[in-house]
Amino acid sequence: MTAPDHPADPIPPELQALRSRIDQIDHDFLDLLAERNRLVSEVAGVKRTTGVPIRDPDREATLLADRRAVADRSGLSADVIESLFRLVLWASRNRQASLLAAVPPGMETRRIAIIGAAGGMGSLMCRLFQSLGHEVLGVDRDSDMTIEEAASAADITLVSVDIRETESVIKQVGPCVPPEGLLMDVTSIKRPPVEAMCAYSSSNVIGTHPLFGPNVHTLQGQRIAVTPGRLEDNRWMDWLRGTFAAAGLTLLETNPEDHDRVMSVVQVLTHFSTEVLGRTMKAMNVSIEETLRFTSPIYHLELLMTARHFAQSADLYSAIQMSNPNTPEVTAAFRSAAADLDALLVNGDIDGFRDSFDEISHFFGPFAETALKESSHLIDRLVERS
Repeated sequence: MTAPDHPADPIPPELQALRSRIDQIDHDFLDLLAERNRLVSEVAGVKRTTGVPIRDPDREATLLADRRAVADRSGLSADVIESLFRLVLWASRNRQASLLAAVPPGMETRRIAIIGAAGGMGSLMCRLFQSLGHEVLGVDRDSDMTIEEAASAADITLVSVDIRETESVIKQVGPCVPPEGLLMDVTSIKRPPVEAMCAYSSSNVIGTHPLFGPNVHTLQGQRIAVTPGRLEDNRWMDWLRGTFAAAGLTLLETNPEDHDRVMSVVQVLTHFSTEVLGRTMKAMNVSIEETLRFTSPIYHLELLMTARHFAQSADLYSAIQMSNPNTPEVTAAFRSAAADLDALLVNGDIDGFRDSFDEISHFFGPFAETALKESSHLIDRLVERS
């Protein structure tokens, strides 16, 4: 690297002295955070022996209100301090979970076969169960143990393979799962795999769908949908609730049909609109670099989510959208809505646009204000990183 033509201006001694003081304060602050982290470890020990949950919403609300009040009295931005302490609380919950604070005393360990252990979600599930002290039999295409052998030897068999392969794998392993055992899956649609698990096994059956990807930084606060299929022994549902709660997950219990209907909006509509945006940009030969020079925070956020989508697996997204039984209804509604909007724009129908806009705003109701506040927080964090 060549030296610059003009050396940087020297830092004034008085500025350097102030920076040194700031550095020392920052180091003291980090020392205090380390001390706080040690106390959190003690908290985790108490919670594990007493059964107190990791997350206490009332305590967190009181803490944040107190820190905001102290910030106001100190001339600091209450919003900035709240954001800081929300991160501190998140780290605290993550630390407690890593110390097994939510694992019930005397919880029985299980042998769990993960079919598709080399995949993203399969490997995440392996780590989750191992972190809670369970024995995991991870099986994939090149494993010495067959999927039938693993299912026969395990208390629980979890199928974590491509959506298109799920039913055929269930057909293979279902008869091998002990009748008193548990057969599960992690597929993003639920009715077909749950029906298949009930048809090809005599065991207990619970369908699950993690509402997050395998690359999440933490499981704390993540959601997982649970759709019981056949339960001859209700203790399996109790075990599952306790296990996932111990990992920091929030359970959403529903049935397969309702799950697939809602996911047609949460997944299919979202992915479909994202892919239309990406395909349109490609068709227009948009220069990403040029748009980033003029980017607004909202465009930047949309662009990140669109590019993130296309940085992942085409097989995954095609399977999600093509496997949901409600996809034709959702995509037809999208096309109809796009045509209605196109007509308003082409015809310059300002009054029609305004009326339609107001109707949709009314549809979202109070959530619109919540969305405005929460998205503003996300935008602020994004701008800080730019």
